[in-house]
Amino acid sequence: MKEFEKKIITSNSDLKKIIGIWKNENKTIVFTNGCFDILHLGHIKLLSESKKLGDYLIVALNTDESIRKLKGISRPINNNYERSMLLASLSFVDKIVFFDDETPIKLIELICPDVLSKGSDYDLEKIIGASKVLSYGGAVKLISLIPNLSTTRLIKKRKL
Repeated sequence: MKEFEKKIITSNSDLKKIIGIWKNENKTIVFTNGCFDILHLGHIKLLSESKKLGDYLIVALNTDESIRKLKGISRPINNNYERSMLLASLSFVDKIVFFDDETPIKLIELICPDVLSKGSDYDLEKIIGASKVLSYGGAVKLISLIPNLSTTRLIKKRKL
């Protein structure tokens, strides 16, 4: 588990340091975010396709508290540690950062990723941070989804 924990960034100063190194090396940084509560094939597709868009993939992970605000008191199913360890075990995820705010805009402004990726269920105009990324010449990429596959659907299916 220690090797997975190395992928988790817990401070803005560590994040700035890593981003600085990557940018000095002219590496392409891809950013995506989400709850990733029950990791499923749709998440794997989003993350693996996102990684193909650049050299490094940073995943911003909602904290437990922010998920409760978004999804309700019964969520998350898996806690911060469990979700982050599952994501860190994936070879195509380079770094994981947590965010407790309603949106990841502060992280996007801090990182200034070259590419912002989201699932194709989002409208470009409604993607948090899209206008910021586009304003400095970055790209916003939509990754096609696997139809009828989401954590919410999996939970509802399980309750039947």
